Amino acid sequence: MNTLVALCPVGAEKILGNEIKHLGYKLAGNAPGRVIFEGDNDAMFRSNLCLRTADRVFLQMAKYMAQDFDQLFEGVYNIPWQDFFKKDSKITVDKVRCYRSKLNSEHAIQSIVQKAIYQKLTERFHMSSMPETGEESTVRVYMDQDEALILLDLSGLPLHKRGYRVDGGIAPLRETVAAVLLQEMMWRRKTPLHDPFCGSGTIPIEAALYAYNVAPGFGRRFALENLPFYNQKRAEEIRKAEAEKIRPDVEVRITGSDISSEAVERAKKNAEYACVMAGRALQSIGSDAKIIRPDFIQADFVELSAPYETGLILCNPPYGERIGDEEQAAELYKGMDELWKSFKGWEFGIITSHKEFQENFGHYANLLKDIKAGNLDTTLYMYTNSTVAPKNNGGNQKKFGNKKGEKNGRGNNSKERKVRF
Repeated sequence: MNTLVALCPVGAEKILGNEIKHLGYKLAGNAPGRVIFEGDNDAMFRSNLCLRTADRVFLQMAKYMAQDFDQLFEGVYNIPWQDFFKKDSKITVDKVRCYRSKLNSEHAIQSIVQKAIYQKLTERFHMSSMPETGEESTVRVYMDQDEALILLDLSGLPLHKRGYRVDGGIAPLRETVAAVLLQEMMWRRKTPLHDPFCGSGTIPIEAALYAYNVAPGFGRRFALENLPFYNQKRAEEIRKAEAEKIRPDVEVRITGSDISSEAVERAKKNAEYACVMAGRALQSIGSDAKIIRPDFIQADFVELSAPYETGLILCNPPYGERIGDEEQAAELYKGMDELWKSFKGWEFGIITSHKEFQENFGHYANLLKDIKAGNLDTTLYMYTNSTVAPKNNGGNQKKFGNKKGEKNGRGNNSKERKVRF
């Protein structure tokens, strides 16, 4: 049995834990941005292939107390690294994180850990030095209250890099964060979904992969595949088993729009690549079925009208740190009241780092969720049909309430044409 550590956006630990349990693996703890679980050898590949909300997956190599550098060195040296690396491997200690520990120099810890790994390998392989001509492997270290956690990266590139995005455009939302938003909103494939600020199409594409039950990792490789214990035959069996679970026959209504025609073209291309990725997975099991990509149109959000009585608006509108400045973002949020009016009866999920979003929007969410999106501290504002009284630091929120006398901030947009998609 292996102990694995999956990283995720801070605030998404519960969502990721539920995903891991759904795969059939046992949770063993968590920390901010990390979920620990136990799994067999298959779990190392399958978790990378299937987890939608994980940023990386690591194999836990050791966990022990280290209050000085001698203890740190000895603990790393005692790990049987010769079973995990090849003779030509290049090993990098890519990150060190310290919290309330006597050892708190990240550079010194990095140096000691790498020295211990190389000393063990050169002794076991009977070499004077490592040639470092092969594939690079990375190790990560967490020092938490004098306890050392040594991890081996099984993912390689971050898992949000699914392999289908040809162009992200300006400040794209990470695919893993989009997957978190869908789970937080408890979206189901039968519910119509629209993103009025689709950008490169991340939210609609991730929704489509989820709706059709397409594993997000079909279009890429993982660092695990460069390690000596990797079982290629078993990995292919797992891929085919997951391909069998794809459901191309389900009916979904997923759409996106953007004021930028260039963004819409990017979204279409990315969606096409994602559907090709799914198609190749189906071909591997002898199926010629196809996945239908989401529909994207060029339109300002004030031009839209709801094509169904109910559904979900899920979006990542521009905000100060991403695009433009705070004042421009505030004006855009005021104008989003038109979207609220046009999609009456729909639920809304809106992620932003703008602290005064609700005041500008003129509507108060009944649920809020803080999520670390990249380097930004963002909040998901959830306007749902729940009857639970909303809370925040200022007390109860108004539920779906307009501010009286609030202007929409975008002129006579209510008189503009409406586009149905």
